[in-house]
This record gives sequence, structure tokens and C-alpha cells, in this order.
Amino acid sequence: MRGDVAALVAAAGLGTRLGPGAPKALRELGGASLLEHAVSRLAQAPSIGLIVVAAPAEHVDSLRARLSADVPVDVVAGGATRQASVAAALAAVPSSYGFVVVHDAARAFAPPELVERIADALRAGHPAVIPVLDVVDTVKQVDETGHVVATLDRSVLRSVQTPQGFHRDVLETGHSRADITDATDDAGLAERIGVRVFCVPGAETALKITRPADLDRAELLLRTLKSDDGTFRSDDGSARRTLQT
Repeated sequence: MRGDVAALVAAAGLGTRLGPGAPKALRELGGASLLEHAVSRLAQAPSIGLIVVAAPAEHVDSLRARLSADVPVDVVAGGATRQASVAAALAAVPSSYGFVVVHDAARAFAPPELVERIADALRAGHPAVIPVLDVVDTVKQVDETGHVVATLDRSVLRSVQTPQGFHRDVLETGHSRADITDATDDAGLAERIGVRVFCVPGAETALKITRPADLDRAELLLRTLKSDDGTFRSDDGSARRTLQT
């Protein structure tokens, strides 16, 4: 099935941990912004029929002119928080879309295959779906004085990525709850309203770009993914279309 999923991209954050410069989603890497990379790879997923970007208000018009893909792309003004930005993007999605994925522009190289895993799980009946990776480091619980109080069992812990997928009504209900303001991701909203969240395997390439060192890692990744003819490689090594800007 093609085109039955709408993708929301949160791209309004300043990204202060990256240091001075443009908002994080607009930082360039390999001749294109992180947002353009993210949109391009989302558009390569057969299930995606629409992409809505929540961007800084002052950049909405320029991004509407600049962003292009093989599916329609809309740009709306984001809010003061990530939660507000996702809600603004969701409000712009036509009611015909029953499935929605929420993505961060900071994970610019999440592969199309990851989107498809999430879409398949949504169609199978799971109301909320997240991509996860095994935790490989030892994890300690620390108190306010800096002392270790427990060593956590990493076999039951997972590192969570985006895009995260939802039946539309789940996401709408979560964002309608004015009393929930501390959720760090949309799956957290789903959990708070009593929805069970299903996990699918994540992707190593869906790394989050937060600090300057992450940009260096992402540049190396981009060189690995990009072939000599300008196309990009997916997780399975097959060629993908050239990034459109």
C-alpha cells in the first residue's frame, strides 16, 4: 500500500547545544540542510503520501519554496516547544490520513526501510509504534549528590529513535491533553493516555544530531551513504534517488 501515512517533521528547535548558527534543522551537511536530508529520505518510503514540516516561523515561506520531494510537502510555523510544533503539523494533515509518523529533523538519515517497518506495524493494528536499539553501555541510576544508587538491567532497556508511528486518533488525543506537558516524545504522550506502545528494530543510521561532534559523525555517515553517482544508499545497499533541493 502506498501513500496512506502522513509524516510530521519537527524542525522548529534552535539547537543551542550545536553552538551558534542557524536553527539546527537548517544547518548544512554535504550541501543540504539536515531538514532537506530528512525530508528526502522520508519521501523515499512508499508508505508516505504527505510530509508536513513544523519550522521556525521566519523560515516558513523560504522553506515552502525550497523543499521538494516526490510527495507533497507543506510547511507550517512551529511552536515554542516540540510538543506544540507537532500539534501544529498534525492540524495541517487532511482527515483522510489515518496513520501518522512523527520525525525529528535531527535524525536526518533515518532510512526509508525504517519508515516501512513502522507503517507495517500500524497497519497490523498496533496503535503506537517506536523504533528502538539495544542498550550496549552499562547504565547507572545516580542520585542528586552524584552517587550511584543502582545498576540497571540493560537487557530490558532500549534506546528510542524517530520516526514514531501512531494511529491518528491516538496522537490527536495525546496532544489534546493540556495537562501533559513533560513528555519527551510522542510515545510518552501515548503511554500517558493508556496506549500500549509496540517496538520495532531501529536503525544505526538514524543517529540524533545534537552536539558539534554529532555533525562530524553525520558527515562521515553521509560519505558512506553517498555513492559516486550522487545517489544515496539504503540500509540494504540498494541505490536511492538523489537528494532534491
